[in-house]
Amino acid sequence: MTWLPPDFVHPPHVGIPDGGGHRLRPISGADAPLDYPAVMGSRERLWSVFGPAWAWPPATMSYEANLADLERHAAEIEAHESFNYTIETADRSALRGCVYIDPPEKEGADAEISWWVVDDEVGGPLERALAAFVPHWIAEDWPFERPRFIGRDLSWDEWLKLPDLP
Repeated sequence: MTWLPPDFVHPPHVGIPDGGGHRLRPISGADAPLDYPAVMGSRERLWSVFGPAWAWPPATMSYEANLADLERHAAEIEAHESFNYTIETADRSALRGCVYIDPPEKEGADAEISWWVVDDEVGGPLERALAAFVPHWIAEDWPFERPRFIGRDLSWDEWLKLPDLP
């Protein structure tokens, strides 16, 4: 399945207008030292969101398994199969969440977008900025006509009930 034009170039980094200098950047294995504590520090809430759909993040996820996940994401980005952007602080010393841009698994969309923030950002300025910014960024910089924002436009439970693509 070709879901992106062959000449599409994904953005290498994007500033988030949150007043805190956060930015999005494609994730890589080098992010494991920051990603692992961010994920595991928010694991229970992340499992409640992503667990039924993705079985992620498992309670027993090791640092090495997380690193392998990030390396897989980096390879998918390079191949333009899927995109995982880290949400990093202005000084790049902490990872505050991730934004996923994926080809559709369910009928009715040409891309499926979701994101998360660490527990201490839930309900705060960064999460509010992402809710306003990500749909605008997708509309402006990505070639999608019918993006679906899972967890925003519809719940994960509603998404799971949609028909799978053939």
